[in-house]
Amino acid sequence: MALIDTHTHLESFARAGTMPGALQRAREAGVDQLITIGTGPDDWTMYREIAGQQPEFVRYTVGLHPCSVQADWAAAVAQIEAYWSEASQPKPVALGECGLDRFHLPKNDPAKAEEIFGWQQLAFAAQLEIAKRLGCVVVVHSRDAFRSSVEMIDASGVDWRRVVFHCFTEGEAEIAELNRRGAVGSFTGVLTYKSAENVRRAAKAQGLERFMIETDAPYLTPMPHRGKPNEVAYVRHTAEYAAQHVFGIPFDELARISSANARRFFMLP
Repeated sequence: MALIDTHTHLESFARAGTMPGALQRAREAGVDQLITIGTGPDDWTMYREIAGQQPEFVRYTVGLHPCSVQADWAAAVAQIEAYWSEASQPKPVALGECGLDRFHLPKNDPAKAEEIFGWQQLAFAAQLEIAKRLGCVVVVHSRDAFRSSVEMIDASGVDWRRVVFHCFTEGEAEIAELNRRGAVGSFTGVLTYKSAENVRRAAKAQGLERFMIETDAPYLTPMPHRGKPNEVAYVRHTAEYAAQHVFGIPFDELARISSANARRFFMLP
């Protein structure tokens, strides 16, 4: 049964020349489609080209990651909407990843940290405004900033039903907040970590009818490969673990339902 990796980063594979092998291993692992996630102008055009070369297998997004936000963030954000123009083919399936990240702010310079976080907030607000205008899916990166992220999306007027908090690592209370608003969380290999019981409870609380999986490759490698670089093929480990240990259902059933959820949410063929 085919799987969909809803959030991966092909840039490192493409630049290292290892992408063909990684994609072949993904197919052999049962991956039917993947979405490679934009983080800044340096990868947006690359991803559009890759998606154009393999339209049946690769989709892409365009967005400015909070850790890519600098003082000149507005110049990058100003380029985003053009990817949805008629001249740009294929079009992205979502705007993102965008959002807020306090974890990676400078630890020894509070003033600089607050300045950067202010830029993040401005860049996130501008991208939410674009997403509202386009009516597209928004892929949210939120690390140590859940409350601020939710408040900004509330204020933006974006349709919450088109919002996914990727790499969800909060708990049951936070997933309930998203679900009440109509949004979803998607889950990475963190789900397989011994210390991540709160994440497993959140996935179960959200329910199989909303469950989507991702690798976030080359990061967050699931067990049993933790400690090695992640790749799309390893989404199968997360899916198998979720089937057995979170939902208690056969793997084929989880693959079918999670893939159907992803196709519906991202409007994939």
